[in-house]
Amino acid sequence: MLKEYTQPVTKPIDGDKNVFSVVVERAERKPDEPLVSYKDGTGSWRSFTAAEFRDKVIALAKGLIARGVMPGDAVSIISSTSWQWAALDMAIMSIGSLTVPVYETNSPAQVATIFNDSQVTMAFAENDAQRDKIESVRSRCSTLKDVYVIDFGALNTLEEYGRGVSDEEFWERERLVKGDDLATIVYTSGSTGMPKGIELSHGNFVYVTYAGTQSMPDIAYGRDRRLLLFLPLAHAFARYMVLYCFAGDVELGLSNNLKTILSDFGEFKPSFILAVPRIFEKVYNAASQKAGAGMKGRIFAKAAATAREWSHAQQEGNGFSASLRMRHAMYDRLIYRTIMGVFGGHCEYAVSGGAPLDGAIAHFFNGVGLPLLEGYGMTETCAPAMVNPTKGYRIGTVGLPLQGVSVGLGEDGELCIKSRAVCVGYHNHPEITQSQIVDGWLHTGDLGDIDDDGFVTITGRKKDLIITAGGKNVSPGILEASVMTSPVVDQCVVIGDRKPFIAAIVSLDLDETNAWLAAQGVEQVSDLAEAVRNPIVYAEVERAVNAANDLVSRAESIRKFEIVPEPFTEENGLLTASMKARRQAVIDHFGELIDTRIYAPKGR
Repeated sequence: MLKEYTQPVTKPIDGDKNVFSVVVERAERKPDEPLVSYKDGTGSWRSFTAAEFRDKVIALAKGLIARGVMPGDAVSIISSTSWQWAALDMAIMSIGSLTVPVYETNSPAQVATIFNDSQVTMAFAENDAQRDKIESVRSRCSTLKDVYVIDFGALNTLEEYGRGVSDEEFWERERLVKGDDLATIVYTSGSTGMPKGIELSHGNFVYVTYAGTQSMPDIAYGRDRRLLLFLPLAHAFARYMVLYCFAGDVELGLSNNLKTILSDFGEFKPSFILAVPRIFEKVYNAASQKAGAGMKGRIFAKAAATAREWSHAQQEGNGFSASLRMRHAMYDRLIYRTIMGVFGGHCEYAVSGGAPLDGAIAHFFNGVGLPLLEGYGMTETCAPAMVNPTKGYRIGTVGLPLQGVSVGLGEDGELCIKSRAVCVGYHNHPEITQSQIVDGWLHTGDLGDIDDDGFVTITGRKKDLIITAGGKNVSPGILEASVMTSPVVDQCVVIGDRKPFIAAIVSLDLDETNAWLAAQGVEQVSDLAEAVRNPIVYAEVERAVNAANDLVSRAESIRKFEIVPEPFTEENGLLTASMKARRQAVIDHFGELIDTRIYAPKGR
């Protein structure tokens, strides 16, 4: 390794424990305090205490035993985020079986591929639609037996089956599950190809769970620690955060409806949140649009500029001038407290991951009073590998490695990770395992740098690296993240590999475009095709592109862009299940437009 940095552990972590031990320890330590909270059918919040949740998991696990689920059997869950998802996941893993998550948005063909690759024997579907999806491919899934529907009382049914299984039989099964045993197979979203199953062991999860709580104890422990989790539990990061909460003192709130997320923030009042950058961009844009273009708009713009100025001064350690302190205090009363109120009024930190975070957004929220602690990880590392600390965080980096994690840079600048949390391997792909995990080092495919203090910066992705016809190497992430801060832009994909210059394909968000147009006091549009033709919308996208270009050299800048009248969705193959654009799919899909409008030969 050209560079290497290791964050030592402050307390040894027993990697031979199983995942269920995390629930047991919490139930023994704080049995009567709320552990998992959720909204019932009436919209009211209800909770399981730690002891109640542990007992619920055991009851479900007994049902699985009664239905003949054996150690090593794969059981799938296709559902939105819910307490049922979390409880089933724990129950499956507690008896040595494997959870195989499937995104709600996966197609029947993808379901069949995942079921066959992992040999799923039992599946839990959230509702009729998900069950129909499974049933449509049942004939192609030779190992699949039972399918249960959560909305139709599947968990009650499972508990009823389990009444004939003794406590002793459950604990006998549980005690046999060790750290080296597989806990789950998680299929990647496939931004660069077909999804591959990542094998994660109990030891992987237990190690990274306690590495996380030891690295960020002030978030994990203490009074009134609350996380509102709304990411899909099919994602490894969301499942990790469930365990992080269980291992700490955190009450976990679960929500699956982004349309009610703001009211959920207000009701649940989290002390910290976990989200992708798009969520923070939407909050910022909504605040800006609400202010409008008149006097309120000018006040908001000055407040935003002051927040960023305050953040830069804090990050640089130069102190705050009297003028800045006065302006910041004024805007705190006028603007900042209202924005913090969007998150429930008690939020101290937010963890951002999954995509590059635009620096302007990070500095804005930091100046408002909500540090966005950017982190980094992969499914292959049980989600997190590094994160910014709550004290001494550095905007623009993805932070320090978690305790017990080593980071290194290969000869070509590739970021590599070594820890007890690195996955067992790629399911049914030993050749990929051998090429990606070398001498214990996971080769991430991302390019980066490590400073003398151990802070890591991601500079690009090897496979996404664009090399222009002039030989210029361009990492598209910084440009895309910046353009996507525009209130009208939904996705931005930078292109230009082996081409004479860098360009971009931009898609719009119709609802947010209309909200922005209304804030400007102009007529709204009826559809995306009209939005693309609208000169005001075009000017806003052009402004966003110009702002992004200010971040890079001229050779790396976007010289042309095309706005397309088609959304990027998982259904049309342009987005992954985790809402990342598939670059090559976008290039292929809009190939004719790219050839004739962007890179058309001169004279055509």
